[in-house]
Formats: sequence, C-alpha cells, structure tokens
Amino acid sequence: MELDPLLLSRLQFAFVVSFHAIFPVFTIGLASYIAVLHALFYKTGNLAWDRLAQLWTRVFAVAFGMGVVSGIVMSFQFGTNWSNFSQSTANFMGPLLSYEVVTAFFLEAAFLGVLLFGRGRVPQGVHLFAAIMVAVGTFISTFWILSANSWMHTPAGVEVINGVFRVTSWTEAIFNPSFPYRLAHMAMASFITGGFVVAGVSAWYLLIGRDVDANRKALSMCLWMLLVLTPSQALVGDFHGLNTLEYQPTKLAAMEGNWETKQGAPFLLFAWPDQAAQQNRFEIGIPYAASLILTHELQGEVPGILEAPPEEQPPVALVFWSFRIMVGLGFLMIAVSLVGLYLRRGGRIYRSRRFLQTLRLMSVTPFIAVLAGWVTTESGRAPWLVYGMMTHAEGVTPSLTGGMALFTLVGYVLVYGVIFYAGTYYLTRVIRYGMQPKEEEKLIDDFETPKRPWSATSTPFDDDPTKAEG
Repeated sequence: MELDPLLLSRLQFAFVVSFHAIFPVFTIGLASYIAVLHALFYKTGNLAWDRLAQLWTRVFAVAFGMGVVSGIVMSFQFGTNWSNFSQSTANFMGPLLSYEVVTAFFLEAAFLGVLLFGRGRVPQGVHLFAAIMVAVGTFISTFWILSANSWMHTPAGVEVINGVFRVTSWTEAIFNPSFPYRLAHMAMASFITGGFVVAGVSAWYLLIGRDVDANRKALSMCLWMLLVLTPSQALVGDFHGLNTLEYQPTKLAAMEGNWETKQGAPFLLFAWPDQAAQQNRFEIGIPYAASLILTHELQGEVPGILEAPPEEQPPVALVFWSFRIMVGLGFLMIAVSLVGLYLRRGGRIYRSRRFLQTLRLMSVTPFIAVLAGWVTTESGRAPWLVYGMMTHAEGVTPSLTGGMALFTLVGYVLVYGVIFYAGTYYLTRVIRYGMQPKEEEKLIDDFETPKRPWSATSTPFDDDPTKAEG
C-alpha cells in the first residue's frame, strides 16, 4: 500500500495542534484568574486569596511549559511538511509569527520568572504587576496567532503574484473578516475552560474538606463568571456562524448537514451524511430552525454542500458531528451554570455533593468542546489551506515521501505521549497536595508560608510532595 504524504502530513499537524491547543486555552484564562487573585490579596490582605494564587501559579507554570514545548514543533513542520505553503505565504505569515514571539513570548517569559521566583524578593505591588503582565502576554499571543489562522480562513489584504502572496494592506490582512469573531470566541473559551477547571478542583477540595474558606471563595467566583460567559459564548458563536455563512458557505453547509440549497431549512439534530452518495441517509431535525438561526427568517435561504464540486467539499460527517459535540457541550455548560445559580440560595452550592461531583466531571468538558470546535473549523476549510487560494495539495512539501511523514508522525505521537503522561502526573500531584491543612503543611517544605521568608535557594516547587516523601 502506498503511503500518502499529504494525508499523513495533515494528520501529523492535526495531532500536534490538537495536543498543543489544550494548554493555551487553559493558561490564557488561568493567567487572568491568577492576576485577579493577586489583586484581591493586594487589596484585602486576606491570606485565602494568597493561598489560591500560589496553588494556581504552580499549575499555570507546568501547563505553560507543556504548551511551549508542544508548540515549538509546529514551526518546524512548516518547513518539513509544508514548505510550499511557507514559501508562498512568508510575506505575511513570517512577520506575524515573529511579532508573536517578540511582543508576547518574551513578555510572558520575563514576567513569569518574576511571578514564580519573586515572591518575598520583590515588593508585593511588583509581584502583582508581574502577574498582570503575564496575563497581558497571553492575550497578545492569542491576538497574533488567531490573526494568522483567521487569515487562512478569510484571506484579505493580499494578492498572488507568480505563486507568492504579496501584502497589499496590512490592516486588512491582520484584521481579516473572521478575525474579530474568532478572537472573541477563543478568549471566552479560555475563560470558560479555566473557570470549569478551577471550579472542579475547588469542588473536590470542598468534598474532602480542605481549606474550605478559600475554596468557597474560588468556587463562588468561578460560578458567577461562568453564569455570564457560557450563554455569552453561545451569542458570540451565533455571530461567528453568520460570518461563516457569508465567507465560507460550504463549511457552514457541512456543519448543518445541508446538501441542497433550500429555504426554510431544518436544524438537524442527528443525521448520517453519506458523502459518496451526496446525501443524508438518515436525519432528525427541527423544521425551519436552521433558516431562523442563520438568517433570522423562517423561510431564509441556507446554502447547500452541492453548491461546491465534490473535490472542494470538506469531510461532511466529521464537520457535522464535531460541530454538534461542541454545541451540545456548550449547552451542558450553560445548564450547569444555571443549576449553580439555583443552588446559591442557602449556600447549597458548597454542600450539595451531587453538584460538587458534577463540577469535578465538568472540568474536562471545555477541553473536549475546544477540540471539537477546532476540528469543525479546520476540517471545514478543506481542501483549502488558504481558503479559495491555495489547497493542501499545493502547500505540501514536494519532496516529502509517505515513509518520511509516517516516521515523524509516529515519533511525535510517542514523544508527546510521554510528555503528556509526565505533565499530567505532575499536575495531578500538585493539585492533590495543594491547599494542605495546617498540620500537613509541617510535613512539606512549604515556601509559601507567610510567616517564614524565602531562603536564597528556595523555589516555587520546593513544596512538591515528591521531595517531601523521601
């Protein structure tokens, strides 16, 4: 059997991006949460905020490191697997990726050092400023990366001369038509992800009775934020869908599972898309709902997949089902947030074991929803690498063989598997032994105890239980 280098390269990049994406989507929201905790401690002097800030700073440091390690590989793949794409789009993609490093990565790295190692060594106000700068850096990084990715979906401000993209307007290229919606969607997804993770961990601490005062504060804060952001995300998603309808109608048709352009189109809850037959084998839908959502009219026209020739159609079943996973989990998050509001009366959110256990389970759902959304948007763009201007086949490295692509794919899977296991193992131990009761703190070399200043050799991980167990 002949190995297809194009398919393997796409699988390789998809694997690396999916692995990498779960860390930024967590750390972006978590960095802002840490900054808020430091600000509350600075303002009130309440040590509960300080204990929370210390715990989540350690979690952030590990997740940030894993995100950096997994993300570096992507830049190499541009040259090894997608050299034609890199050469053709270098006039635009090169500067944007450089801007991300210069304006964001250096900022994050410099102030993260102060955040991790500056406690007790710099004034509290400087420590707070470092936390804020780390949070700002994550958003600057998001800005440049999403601008580049959005441009690949809705290219603007460029022209193609002899196969090379030339920038005619940097403003139009950077602020391309889908960029504002993607930026808002991603930013809110990051806050929601961080919110559910913190809520889930806080719920577990409350179930085992660990540092109840601090974790009540953390849980309450997260649930208020989620109550606002989860329905707001649905609204932002609707605007994003309208933008997709205008600029990528074939992708939207695949998301809806709508083969023929029609008025009064239903919203399909379930369907079995058959791409070979160019139809759905089975479907259950809500009449007129798709037209109402997308055009705000019952008889509004919704484009069909058949408007594009078969060679320009995305993998419909994959796009259709990944979109429904994302939307379904989004509505589940809204429901849990509303239940939290209902249980606030009488403080039942802190005592209901069933609700606390639910929050523990919900801590993984944002990651699944983000990955499902990523699959939807990236698979829905196929076969285009730059929508309407360059296909995947045109962007792949000409000299790449199937064997070479398979070898590197297997290598990445094995190495990333080790990284994920090690990182997850350490994160779980940091959380398991975090927020220790006072009698247990004596067993751990706890750099965080306010009564004891740092020693010259202490580090933020000196209270790692793996060091104390010996």
